[in-house]
Amino acid sequence: MIYISEEESAALVTDELAFEAAREALIAAASPQSRIFPAVLGRTREPTNTFSIKSGSANHLTGVKIGSFWKDNPARGLPRHNSTIVLLDPHTGRLGAVIEAGKVNAYRTAAADAVAADSLARKGAKVLAMFGAGNQAGFEVTALARIRPIATVLIVAQPSVLRDAFVEHIRERGLEARAVSAEEAVRAADIVVTATPSREPLFQADWVGPGTHVASMGSDAPGKHELPDELFQKARLFCDLLSQSVQIGEFQHVRDEIDAGVLAVTPIGDVIDKRAPGRRFDDEITVFDSSGISLQDLYMADALISAKAAHR
Repeated sequence: MIYISEEESAALVTDELAFEAAREALIAAASPQSRIFPAVLGRTREPTNTFSIKSGSANHLTGVKIGSFWKDNPARGLPRHNSTIVLLDPHTGRLGAVIEAGKVNAYRTAAADAVAADSLARKGAKVLAMFGAGNQAGFEVTALARIRPIATVLIVAQPSVLRDAFVEHIRERGLEARAVSAEEAVRAADIVVTATPSREPLFQADWVGPGTHVASMGSDAPGKHELPDELFQKARLFCDLLSQSVQIGEFQHVRDEIDAGVLAVTPIGDVIDKRAPGRRFDDEITVFDSSGISLQDLYMADALISAKAAHR
C-alpha cells in the first residue's frame, strides 16, 4: 500500500502536474466507460463541520476522495480544509494508496478552471475579476496566469485584513491588483471567477460584456449560488459533469430549463477531446460550472504517485 503524507504531497504537486491530471480527468468524465457516483455531503454534531465523499472509476483508477471543512481548525494551528484520497487496487478492490491532499486539492480545483479556460477564454484575456480572497483565490490566479496573459486582477471581497493581504500578495507576483466593486470588476473583466460560499448571485448578468468567460468554482452543495441565472440565457454553458452540476453545482438553479432542453450544457471533456466546439468567436460569452468531480482527485493521486516514484 502506498502512503503519501500531506507534507509530501504538497512538496510534489505543481501547477503543471495538476493541469495535466485535471485535463485527463475531465476527458475521462465525458467518456461512457467512466463512472462517477453521486456525492455524499455530511456534517458532524457541530453544523459548521462538514465533509463530502466523492467516488468514481475510470481506466485503471478506482477510489474515493474525502474532503472536510472544520471551521475552528485555525485556532488549533490547522487548515480548515483537508482532503484524503483513497485508491483501490483495480484488480482486487483492496487498499492501494492513501494520499493526504489538502494543499493538492486547491491545485486540483484551480487546474480544472485553467483547463476549461484554455478552451473557452479568449487568447488575449488580460483582466481577471476574482470574487473571493480566501485560500482558493490565490491558486485560481496562479493557474489562470499560466495559460492566459493575465496582467490585472480585480478582487471583489468584503473589506478585511485578509483581502488587503491578498491584494498585496498578487502585486508581489508582478501583477496589477486592486480591490474594487463587483460591477467595476465584471464590466472590465475578460475572465470572471467566483470562488466563494455564496448562496445568492454575486453580480448582475447585464454587467457581463461580450467575449467574457465566467467560471463558478464555489458552488458545490445544494443552495450555493454564485452566478445570476439570467446570464445563462445569453451564454454557452459548460460543466465538468452535468449530473452533478444540476444537483450541487451552479446549474442546480436552472435544472428545469436544462431538463426541458431550453438550456444546453456541454461537458468540457467533449471540448478538450474535440467532440464539441469550445469558444467559437470573440464576442461569445462562455460559462463553466466546476462542481468538483471525483475523477480529478483520482487522476491527481495517480500523478502524485508517479511523481513520487520519479523522485526516488
